[in-house]
Amino acid sequence: MDSAPIVVHQPSLSGGRRVTMRRQDREEVLGVAYSDHDLIVFLEAAGVVSPNNVLDDPQLVQWNGAGAHEWRAA
Repeated sequence: MDSAPIVVHQPSLSGGRRVTMRRQDREEVLGVAYSDHDLIVFLEAAGVVSPNNVLDDPQLVQWNGAGAHEWRAA
């Protein structure tokens, strides 16, 4: 695997983080998360099984621009 299929991008000025998922060589925007709960809801809607168990798996989720679970504005 070249990189994780789920990317939590750097925090925006408003504090949210864009979440994308690579599927079949296409990047799909799942939404803008403001908390771990938001992220879990997006992943569940995208069909990820047990999304709360994958947040800290670097093979599945890549956190860019800030640490994992950090939601404050940039």
